[in-house]
Amino acid sequence: MSAFASTIDAWKREKGPLRILSASGQLGYGIPEPAFRAGLARKPHLIGADMGSVDPGPYYLGAGKLATARRSSKRDLGLAIVGAVRNRIPFILGTAGTGGGDPHLAETMEIIREIARENDLNFRVATIGAEMPRDVVKAAVRAKKVTAIGPISTLTEAEVDGAARIVGQMGMEAFQRAIDLEPDIIIAGRACDTAIYATLPQRLGFPVGPALQMAKIIECASLCCEGGGRDAMLGTLEGESFVLESMNPNRRATPMSVAAHSLYEQADPLSVAEPEGILYLADAKYEAVDERRVRVSGGRWEPATQFSVKIEGATRIGARAVLVAGSTDPVFIAKAQEIAASVEAMIRELVPPNPKRPYELFFRFYGLGVVGGQPVTTVPEEVGVLVECIGETEEEARAVAATAKQYLLHAPFPGRISTAGNLGFPFTPPEMTAGDAYRFSVYHIMEVDDLAPLFPVSIETIGR
Repeated sequence: MSAFASTIDAWKREKGPLRILSASGQLGYGIPEPAFRAGLARKPHLIGADMGSVDPGPYYLGAGKLATARRSSKRDLGLAIVGAVRNRIPFILGTAGTGGGDPHLAETMEIIREIARENDLNFRVATIGAEMPRDVVKAAVRAKKVTAIGPISTLTEAEVDGAARIVGQMGMEAFQRAIDLEPDIIIAGRACDTAIYATLPQRLGFPVGPALQMAKIIECASLCCEGGGRDAMLGTLEGESFVLESMNPNRRATPMSVAAHSLYEQADPLSVAEPEGILYLADAKYEAVDERRVRVSGGRWEPATQFSVKIEGATRIGARAVLVAGSTDPVFIAKAQEIAASVEAMIRELVPPNPKRPYELFFRFYGLGVVGGQPVTTVPEEVGVLVECIGETEEEARAVAATAKQYLLHAPFPGRISTAGNLGFPFTPPEMTAGDAYRFSVYHIMEVDDLAPLFPVSIETIGR
């Protein structure tokens, strides 16, 4: 009998609270092992972890690469999978490989097969794909069933065709179908973080509102505690309420810290939209159980009258090269923007752009309001200089960056004292190629009539 089947069967006989362990808020950046081991000792009914998001930017989604180092991802996956399989605990991983597309899922599965071989493990894995069929997305565009999130442009069929990859965020429905196949482990492509933790409670008949409310908090592991943290977090679902406890004894979950975490990544802290409905939190209550634990209640679930899926896509815009430098010359700093404009004009003359696809060139002076976007009122003592070129090819981008290095270094400007150069370089070469560049071209909500066709589920036995 699989880990999911045996856990469901055992809980139905015993009833009682449901214990769910969040191993990591973003797997691949290090699971603190002592807290994870302490969590295993509490005999959870489920272990979950999230592995990705759009937070690292469009490159990883478009390129099909992991944002985390492979060795770090393997170390974290090894802890979670070996702990789950040897203790017969179901394990769910969401948004595999950072972006949650097909190549991310494939790379994650290859790491898992290595872990199984090296640890002599045998288990069944259900995988859930999340790449969106282009014809489905284009049909939704034509039917005006796609809505932009934030300032991104209205989606067009051309943008759909031009995207390197488009994924959709699955909800609980896809995980329910995966559980039906009786796996030990579920590895999913792009997924709602909450679905990782709320699906098993839903399957067992717990109220969806409290289950999703708990999931929304523990998906970030111990981040809801005072001082934050990445330690494993245990959620104990009691029915209409749940108790939160970090598995690091030095982390304290308090009513204030947990309530504050409800603002995390939410434009509206009182509602959380999911593919199958909306979680409402206006009546949420946070009560201290003791100095380290909090009981939470009040989440209310309202099923959707119209299913929807958040879709994300990235489009390649060229190859990137960057130049890194700094300056302490007060005259250079005061005239930085003027100097950049004159140097850019010179570069475009010396490295002529392709008229059909001209390169893009950006000068950023850190210390002069780049990050905050506010004008500075006093000239800083030093600035960091970052020049970025996005060209059609890596060769073109590097040629532009190298030319920028030379002419920015020796740029003439009124009041210049040193003709030998007005920049310092932290390393050589100071200009570097940085691979392909991508932009988010799809960040929309797509209305759908049926979720199941979008997220195919398959089963595989791994090991001896």
